Amino acid sequence: MSDLERDDRDAYPPSLLEQVIGAEAEFLAGGHGHEENTVSAVRIFLEFLRGFEFFTINRPMVTVFGSARFGEDHEHYQLARSMGRALAENGYAVMTGGGPGIMEAANRGCKEAGGLSIGANIHLPHEQKPNPYLDRVMTFEHFFVRKVMMVKYSRAFVIMPGGFGTLDELFEAITLIQTGKMASFPVVVMGSHYWRPLMLFFRDTLVANGTILPEDLDYIYLTDVVDDAIAYIKAHPHGANGSTP
Repeated sequence: MSDLERDDRDAYPPSLLEQVIGAEAEFLAGGHGHEENTVSAVRIFLEFLRGFEFFTINRPMVTVFGSARFGEDHEHYQLARSMGRALAENGYAVMTGGGPGIMEAANRGCKEAGGLSIGANIHLPHEQKPNPYLDRVMTFEHFFVRKVMMVKYSRAFVIMPGGFGTLDELFEAITLIQTGKMASFPVVVMGSHYWRPLMLFFRDTLVANGTILPEDLDYIYLTDVVDDAIAYIKAHPHGANGSTP
């Protein structure tokens, strides 16, 4: 079993505070709501601390999202692989959810180009093993902590074809931008044939009914061309972690 196949907590041993909380967990979780909430709050806080330590890297990073269900022979896998390679060649680290499919493809392309390949995995009922193209991986317990880390340490998001999880990340990002909770942030959507029905729904239903403004569609850059995606990211230097490479 490789280092990446083990729980990453082996590489990040518990701090003294974590050990103390662990020793007191049975007492604190004695069936009283307040104490149980306290344990949960501390565990969340500790996961944030682990994340801050883990994501201390020396280059800008782009997160690529997409389905775990596309195999190596699929065109979407190959597009994500090309995207990961181009990002690495342009000085970006590449972060994904660390799993198979599109995530593996983006990490693979990055790794093949000599870039820094990062995984932000999540504990699921059906365990998702880290893909073999990661230089570093952290496994999260809480989806929302993972989301915060992805936004905080990303220069841009690239949204490849995917399902509910991918849609969740897309809508979260554009909602934060629309509401002013996050500075203008490059959101690149790749795979125009796949995403066109959704974009038409935005225009023909949401804009038409006044639930979003026409200019809200400008938060999303739709393309099939890797070089155009890279150019767009470089032209919008307001991502969370600063400078363009």
